[in-house]
Amino acid sequence: MTAALKKDLPAGLVVFLVALPLCLGVALASGAPLMSGVISGIIGGIVVGFISKSQTSVSGPAAGLTAIVLSSITQLGSFELFLSALVIAGFLQLAMGFGKIGFIANYVPSNVIKGLLAAIGIILILKQTPHALGYDADPEGDYSFFQPNGENTISELVNMLNYIHPGVTIIGVLSVSTLILWDKIPVKAFRFVPGSLFVVVMGVLLNLLFVSTFPALIIEQSHLVTLPEFDSSSFFHLPALADFKNYQVFTVAVTIALVASLETLLNIEAVDKLDPHKRESPPNRELVAQGIGNVFAGFLGGLPVTSVIVRSSVNIGAGNETKLSTISHGMLMLVSIIALSPILNLIPLSSLAAILLVTGYKLAKVSIFKEMFAKGWNQFIPFIVTIVAIVFTDLLIGIVIGLGVSVFYLLKNNFRNPFTLHTETLSVGEVIKVDLSEEVSFLNKASIRETLWQIPNHSKVIIDASKSSFIDEDVLELIRDFKTTVAPERDIQLNVLGLREKYKMSGHVQFITVLSREAQQALTPPAIIDLLKAGNLRFTEGYVSEKFYERQVNATSLGQNPIAIIVSCIDSRTSPEIVFDAGIGDLLIVRVAGNVSGKAVIGSIELAVRKIGVKLVVVMGHSNCGAIKAAIGQITDGHIGFITEKINAAVVHAGLNPLAVDTSDNALMEKVTCLNAENSIRDILSESAYLKQRVGQKEIGIVSAYYDTTSGKVSFNSLQ
Repeated sequence: MTAALKKDLPAGLVVFLVALPLCLGVALASGAPLMSGVISGIIGGIVVGFISKSQTSVSGPAAGLTAIVLSSITQLGSFELFLSALVIAGFLQLAMGFGKIGFIANYVPSNVIKGLLAAIGIILILKQTPHALGYDADPEGDYSFFQPNGENTISELVNMLNYIHPGVTIIGVLSVSTLILWDKIPVKAFRFVPGSLFVVVMGVLLNLLFVSTFPALIIEQSHLVTLPEFDSSSFFHLPALADFKNYQVFTVAVTIALVASLETLLNIEAVDKLDPHKRESPPNRELVAQGIGNVFAGFLGGLPVTSVIVRSSVNIGAGNETKLSTISHGMLMLVSIIALSPILNLIPLSSLAAILLVTGYKLAKVSIFKEMFAKGWNQFIPFIVTIVAIVFTDLLIGIVIGLGVSVFYLLKNNFRNPFTLHTETLSVGEVIKVDLSEEVSFLNKASIRETLWQIPNHSKVIIDASKSSFIDEDVLELIRDFKTTVAPERDIQLNVLGLREKYKMSGHVQFITVLSREAQQALTPPAIIDLLKAGNLRFTEGYVSEKFYERQVNATSLGQNPIAIIVSCIDSRTSPEIVFDAGIGDLLIVRVAGNVSGKAVIGSIELAVRKIGVKLVVVMGHSNCGAIKAAIGQITDGHIGFITEKINAAVVHAGLNPLAVDTSDNALMEKVTCLNAENSIRDILSESAYLKQRVGQKEIGIVSAYYDTTSGKVSFNSLQ
């Protein structure tokens, strides 16, 4: 708690200093009493901050609602009637929170959220540059492109050139420079004071210096924070509760509730991305907090309250740890209005503008644009459109436009990529596999139908829906038609896998990858090697075939027809069934350290060929083999010597001195491993006249292979 306070209290002070003029500016732009903005700032800090579980979000009067508030006050005819609508809006938000409507935030694409953050950054730079140089015609907190005075963001930058104030400019430039250099200062003592707080104090002291020493640089009150005098009699405005029956009040209430809730949900999603600790703000709890805050604001004479990105960004930038910074900023705002107005009115707006300029730069750094561009046009275009739309309209219109473009690309991608289609070469032949995507909508019906209906007759097909969280009923009906009518009529064997229970459509399996005796005997050694290569390719590329183990167990319970026998090492990384993506009954495995030959090994191979009908023998070595290293290290303890002596024979046969072999030389170790596998084949053929005869007559094949434990790939040598 103490450690958090050391960071949260200074951060809360910085947020308070930035938020105070923003509260006044939003009230001015909304056509409401100035103190209404401050009331909402206090409520957003204390009430919403206390109830919310967000550790970083700071709430206050909503800049994105200024146009709605202004038009609503005009439409209803009085600010008091507007407050009645705000009370109702607060209760509606409470209902949304308890109704768990906050899930909507999870469906806003990250490219729109990042576009929102970058747009806010650009707006801060464009809007605060005039304030940093002495042109304060646009109220603080107004983020719309078109301003109340008839100007716009761009025209104000041009107008600014005629009103540059030297004293304001000096403080603005020094403040920005200080903030940029602050985190780079090596003196640790400075780290306990936020740079934002330092530049505010520096701005006040510099202006006092101008007053006493440089009259030409004096900053007038119009360029300083200007708080109205506190008057308890006019501080609060009460809602006109007697006019609740006016239907326009309810129309305004629904509008405020929907827009404020959407803005809050988007903002907390964006702020969570800025949080260095990546904490999550519960959206439903946030709606409840905002609803209670707006009920308070309506009864006390405030403006609509939402989570605000600018204040939250400043909060995070000032180093906050918990929501104590939010609450403390609200308390400071309350105290300041009552007792600190004379002191706060000394603060230059250019000092506060500098804080927001640096915050804007951090939100819209060039690296963010590079990152989004690297993700491809589907991500970059919605990101850029969101930025442009927000900058040249306002927050809400821009977000809606950005969401529209993002949804367009989502539908476009979904329409084009509802599934992946590939052919797998398995022991039972070629299998066409259709992997459905995560979201399969009615838009995909035509492309899926075209693909399924074009599958050749007599094919084996797998439709895999295990990755799909949603499949539209139209697509399910299409799959049912294919399963019950098309596939049987065209002799297509169909497996339908991974369908969730909610779809009321059971899985469907018509074939399993278990060989019959006839299919086994029809295979040739080269064809079997091709099957093993295809299985290894599936293994390395990560799309292994469906095994249907339960059905394979039943199918092989009375017999087996494997395609090959693999003599491999005992190493735990080289399981042939996994490496070759094989199922139950596909392979016979003999595992012995160093894949060396011996009577038991040769007997096993003869049994496989004579009695089980296997046509291919594979002797497979592998990289980084412990048995090879033991042989080179001349380890012969106990029965290990039987293994190492066999391997050393291969090393000597290659003309190498075992003691001179460098085990860290990967190329040399691979050579020794391959020589050892070839030597095992020589031993097998020299000691088994039966196997030698069958190989010589091309009735069976024998081949060595090398498994790379780094890549997972198996390479085969020449077939004998």
